[in-house]
Amino acid sequence: MATHKLLLLPGDGIGPEVMAEVKRLIDWLNAQGIAHFETERGLVGGSAYDADKVAITDATMALAQASDAVIFGAVGGPKWDQVPYDVRPEAGLLRLRKDMALFANLRPAICYPALADASSLKREVVEGLDIMIVRELTGGVYFGEPKTITDLGNGQKRAIDTQVYDTYEIERIARVAFDLARKRRNKLTSMEKRNVMKSGVLWNEVVTQVHAREYKDVQLEHQLADSGGMNLVKWPKQFDVIVTDNLFGDMLSDIAAMLTGSLGMLPSASLGEVDVKTKKRKSLFEPVHGSAPDIAGKGLANPIAMIASFAMALRYSFDMGDLADKVDAAIAAVLASGLRTADIKSEGTTAANTTQMGEAILKELQALHG
Repeated sequence: MATHKLLLLPGDGIGPEVMAEVKRLIDWLNAQGIAHFETERGLVGGSAYDADKVAITDATMALAQASDAVIFGAVGGPKWDQVPYDVRPEAGLLRLRKDMALFANLRPAICYPALADASSLKREVVEGLDIMIVRELTGGVYFGEPKTITDLGNGQKRAIDTQVYDTYEIERIARVAFDLARKRRNKLTSMEKRNVMKSGVLWNEVVTQVHAREYKDVQLEHQLADSGGMNLVKWPKQFDVIVTDNLFGDMLSDIAAMLTGSLGMLPSASLGEVDVKTKKRKSLFEPVHGSAPDIAGKGLANPIAMIASFAMALRYSFDMGDLADKVDAAIAAVLASGLRTADIKSEGTTAANTTQMGEAILKELQALHG
C-alpha cells in the first residue's frame, strides 16, 4: 500500500480544534489499514509569527513542498492586527499558494437537505444546491505589480493594485473548470467584467477560444461578475461550475458559501499543475470559515468543513474517490440525524460540541465501511 505524506498546518483560532477531528479520522484509516498516511505538523500564521516572527518558516515551506498534500486549518485574528504587513498571518497562506504554484482553487457550495432551512434564502431556492466555483489563485490583482502606496504630500496618498493576467494563466484555469464540468452536469459559466476591465476582455476571449478548441461538448455561458453575484442569490441552481479570476472568485465563493447556511460547512482545494513525470500535483486543502477567534477554545467550532476538506484531499490528491464519497455520506447522515454544532443549531435538533460532531462522523464512516 502506498504511503502518502501529509503536512498538517492547524494555524490559529479554531484551526487546531477542527484539525484534531481530521487527525482522529486519519489515525482510524491508518489503524484499519484502509490507507497509510504519514503526518507531520508545522506552524503557520499568527502561531508561526509568535514563534519565529514570520508567517511561515523556510523549513515549514520545505515540508510543504515535500508533502503529497497540505491540510490547512485557519490563520489570523485581532492579536496580530498590528504586526508588519509582510509577516501578517495571511502572508503564510499566500506564500504557500505562490511557492507551491497552487493556481486552481475549488470551492464547492453544497446544501445538505437537512440544512436547507438554515440558509437565509427560501428552501426551494437552495435545497439540493451543488455548485463548484473554480477561482484562479496565483494571478490577478492580489499578485500584480506595481502594488504600492505613495505619499503625494499635503496629506494625500495614492494606492495602486494592478490586475494582470496572461493568456496561459487563463487557459490553464479554464481547462480545470471545463474538466470538472465534464464530470458533473456539463455546464460552465465564466464570470469577468469585460465591460469595464481589459483583463475581463482577455479572459472572455481566451475562455471562448479554449472552449472552441477543446471542449465543444461542454455548454459554456458568460456572465458579468456583478450580474453573476446577483444570480447566485436569485436562483443559484442555474449554475453547475463557475470559473472566474482571483478577486471575483474570492467574493463570489463567499456569497455561495452563505447560501448553504454556514461558512462552517464548506471545504476547499487548491491545486497545482500535474507533474508530467510523477503524475502528481501540489495541493492544499482548507475550510473556508477562517480562524473565528471569538469561539476558539470553547468547543463550539464546526469541524465539518475541515473534515470535508480532507475528503477533497482523498478525491483530488490520492484517487480515493470511493472513500471520499463515504466521508461525505457520513457527514450527511450525521446531519440527517439532527446533530448540530452551534452555528447550524435550530429548534428540534441536538446540540454537539466540536469533538462530539467529529466522533459522530467517524462512527458513521465506520458503519459505512463495515
